[in-house]
Amino acid sequence: MALMVGARVLARNLLRPWSRLPDAVPGRTGPAAGGGDGVRCFGSPRLLVETDPAKGVAVIKLKNPPVNSLSLEVLTEFVISLEKLENDKTFRGVILTSDCPGIFSAGLDLTEMCGKSQAHYAEYWRAVQELWLRLYLSNLVLIAAINGVSPAGGCLISLTCDYRVLADNPKYTMGLNETLLGIVAPSWFKDTLVNTVGHRVAERAMQLGLLFAPAEALRVGMVDQVVPEDQVHSAALSAMAQWLAVPDHARQLTKNLMRKATADRLVKQRDADVQYFLQFISRDSIQKSLRVYLDKLRQKKG
Repeated sequence: MALMVGARVLARNLLRPWSRLPDAVPGRTGPAAGGGDGVRCFGSPRLLVETDPAKGVAVIKLKNPPVNSLSLEVLTEFVISLEKLENDKTFRGVILTSDCPGIFSAGLDLTEMCGKSQAHYAEYWRAVQELWLRLYLSNLVLIAAINGVSPAGGCLISLTCDYRVLADNPKYTMGLNETLLGIVAPSWFKDTLVNTVGHRVAERAMQLGLLFAPAEALRVGMVDQVVPEDQVHSAALSAMAQWLAVPDHARQLTKNLMRKATADRLVKQRDADVQYFLQFISRDSIQKSLRVYLDKLRQKKG
């Protein structure tokens, strides 16, 4: 309950324009990583947003070390930051990337799904749904600058973007590998991957829990471009220029035309999807699998 109350307080704070949270850097101007003069930053302990009004582009950096797991707080901060950028007509595009070396995002926070109450599981899953819908249907141009490993939910975030640039490092694999953890990805995860790489590639990848190295991810269409690691951000900016050259209204309507049917399937069954998640995640066998996996992670850290 304390965690849920904390998330709601966090959301209220983030809704205040350029709000300050612990370790946040609101109102900073001047040169910033990947930006030029006049870059303005805001954010929170787990998310940094660098905005460049002159270019109409913002950079959202996940900074939830060690692996940028998508906790309830991160999901909340992500949604609120997107909402702020969408409501500010100065911005037309967003680059999503990571502030943690070698990690884009390890995906959903398994600690949020293990040993908690039913109410917590429901709140967490609704937050996951909300982030996916916000990203998938955003009127902003979203480009993923994938500068690290990106499994499961991390891969899902990148798949919601309009364009994906991946660093050419064989360690930086990506894919929906939920089955290897004994978890079944929901239908809207599947739909997102099918819409990107096609049914057969998605079917094989999801059943086997495959993680694709950069060259293979490019070959199957999971990413649009693979570049040297030090060129990921510049390549994302170049791609952004191409997308922003298209009139917003035409691009946005076309994006909606392509994606609305997929999003509507979740919108129409959000409550049922939450109930299915609750039934699944509460099974003794699933909770046991999660505990075993989390124990292994703790032993590695130790």
